[in-house]
Amino acid sequence: MEQWARDWLEGERAKGVKRLEIKVKGRNHYVYESTTHWDKVIQKRVKTSQYLGKLDHEKGLIKSRSMNNFDDVQAPSVTEYGNSMLLRLAMEDLKPLLMSAFPANWEAIYALSMIRTDGNVPLKRSKVVWEKLHNPDSIMPNMNPGAVSKLLRTIGVDREGQDIVFQGILDHSEQLIYDLSTTFSRSMSIQQAEKGYNKDKIHLPQINLALLCSADTGFPTMIRSVPGSVKDIKTLSNTIKEMDIEGKLLIIDRGFFSEEVIKHLSEERIDFVLPTRRNSHYYDVRIHLTDHFRYHKRLIECGKRKVGEIYLYKFEDLDLKLEETKTLYQRLDEGRIDKDELHEKLKRTGMILILSSKNMPTQEMYELYKKRERVEKLFDAYKNVLDADRLYLQDDESVFGHVFISFLSLYAYCKLEEMLKKAELSRKMSPSDLLLQYSKVYHVKIGDRTLISEVPNKVRDLDSKLGLNLFPTA
Repeated sequence: MEQWARDWLEGERAKGVKRLEIKVKGRNHYVYESTTHWDKVIQKRVKTSQYLGKLDHEKGLIKSRSMNNFDDVQAPSVTEYGNSMLLRLAMEDLKPLLMSAFPANWEAIYALSMIRTDGNVPLKRSKVVWEKLHNPDSIMPNMNPGAVSKLLRTIGVDREGQDIVFQGILDHSEQLIYDLSTTFSRSMSIQQAEKGYNKDKIHLPQINLALLCSADTGFPTMIRSVPGSVKDIKTLSNTIKEMDIEGKLLIIDRGFFSEEVIKHLSEERIDFVLPTRRNSHYYDVRIHLTDHFRYHKRLIECGKRKVGEIYLYKFEDLDLKLEETKTLYQRLDEGRIDKDELHEKLKRTGMILILSSKNMPTQEMYELYKKRERVEKLFDAYKNVLDADRLYLQDDESVFGHVFISFLSLYAYCKLEEMLKKAELSRKMSPSDLLLQYSKVYHVKIGDRTLISEVPNKVRDLDSKLGLNLFPTA
């Protein structure tokens, strides 16, 4: 905090104005009124901060206007308690990052991300859905559709704030998975929507989504939207420039394989794991398969060799070899390939060849490579949230903000998924199923008194298995 801001704060306190707090982001100073109150439900003191405005060196406090003008309506006396507390738990890692990165808007970002964790909640319903949830933090976000629409554009262009959140998550990961996917848009005003290559061969304007995922935790760590026509190597290069991934290992899909990518990663001194394409000349390097292991009951033969500064890891999945051989003969019988092509392709059936700057045991390398599948599942879950307002977004700034909010929701979704996995419940229910069960418990306010509704036995048992203890025992 700069000295002039300290002087202003001391001056206000000398006037008898209490509970003021200044938060700094970059060179900007934001003023909050901070209080604490005893929450009877969670049985502890809770800090509540209300944003007052921006502090200017010359003008003093510039009071907030549109983003903090709230409708004077009575809060509902019955709200959903169980799923609210569950979502709060899923967002707890993100909350301090959002407060630091977006001091003026964090409450609305926090609320919108929370309600979208459970799926598609379009902007026009955000206020209604938010008011149904119990509000243990006593925050006051403006969730009116117009204000939320403005919020998306505001945070969409604040890449500095987004990067604070991304870097805060990224710092906890040593191994990162990188991949690219697409979403489509017919809006003529979204400049990023351009025709480009996609695996589904759909000829519509598209936006590319570059996603970083932690191989250590399985959580998303960063996302960028880029024009649909931009090549993979360019998106990868810009992602590396934007994020500090020095000393981390980058795992990439074989779709990015090229000598240009290998050269770029080597020059940037980024450790990498990169599967080759089946037609790569690296397959001509002789590698003896002298070892073997089992991966999910599949027998894998393996070997490795160093070529220059690069390590080549070769694997032969015997089950995959049989499956691919059957497929090739079927294609031959259907006349889709000839015998020469058959014999050429049979040489590499069941084979996986990986290039890496790192030397490690072959089985460890294979398991690292298989973690790529996690990012594909994340994209599927992410697009479910992303589709909520795809038809209503009208400019690039809104797209940027929407992509960021959806990322936060995906992170919270993964936290719920992790809870289920630890309790060995992930095969029985999804995070959406979990939220639905917890929504059966309500918070009721009667005058100055508050109480929690009866907790169904099934929900109480579920909470015990998860080890969360979110409900009062008495």
